[in-house]
Amino acid sequence: MVVSVDRGRWGCVLGGDPDRPVVTMRARELGRTPIVVGDDVDIVGDLSGKIDTLARIVRVGERRTVLRRTADDTDPYERVVVANAEQLLIVAALADPPPRTGFVERALVAAYVGGLTPILCLTKSDLADPAEFSASFADLDVPVVLAGQSEDLSELTQILGTKLTALIGHSGVGKSTLVNRLVPDAHRATGIVSGVGKGRHTSTQSVALPLAGGGWVIDTPGIRSFGLAHISPQNVVAAFSDLAETIEDCPRGCSHLGPPADPECALDTLTGDAARRVHAVRELLQAVRTNDAW
Repeated sequence: MVVSVDRGRWGCVLGGDPDRPVVTMRARELGRTPIVVGDDVDIVGDLSGKIDTLARIVRVGERRTVLRRTADDTDPYERVVVANAEQLLIVAALADPPPRTGFVERALVAAYVGGLTPILCLTKSDLADPAEFSASFADLDVPVVLAGQSEDLSELTQILGTKLTALIGHSGVGKSTLVNRLVPDAHRATGIVSGVGKGRHTSTQSVALPLAGGGWVIDTPGIRSFGLAHISPQNVVAAFSDLAETIEDCPRGCSHLGPPADPECALDTLTGDAARRVHAVRELLQAVRTNDAW
């Protein structure tokens, strides 16, 4: 598994074991094939992991999930941020500054479309009541966990389990503090698993860090916006099994936003819990349309 990327070198761990680090380069025959943290790769050459040794990546495995973003909503170039993560931990602060739903909604869209299970993690919960902000996502059944400095992290640790989880959040929301709490020896671990450069992780590069319980967290750089130029309304709705079948009855070109834009949208025929989910999904679609990522 690829655990770090820096200046044409990829830090990998053999068999997902953090105690078996190998530094690699991309084999010439791969050309400019993108390789990101979380990728499963085949490597050949010196696999000892000793200082100054270098192996070669000769194949990138098929990705099970992908977390993608674009620089903004007009940029046609998709960037795969993380590969093969099972979960996306969306970190948002409840205060200083006050949270806004736009970024979280966009991150949720990216998770649903990319095949990741989203989890909302709220920091600075000692400064504000999390109830109101959490309620915005209740109809999407998104798990919410508190991670303020006074909060015990046992619930979050249990959720992370033995899975591969990507962390994403705006700069300043306390993501780095959270990572250091989850992986107390994060700096030491980074040096062990990467072997790249001086072994120091900065906020400009993603890095996978091993958890004591057997899972991994991928710390991604703090970002200012989350472009979704590659996402269509169909992609978003199709991620919800109870809605995907219904939109087959929508007229051609339906944006699924409902009246007045789509007066014949089939989603309007749903009732009960499904109708509430439709409303929540339309909020996500609107967030994509308005580029409200702050």
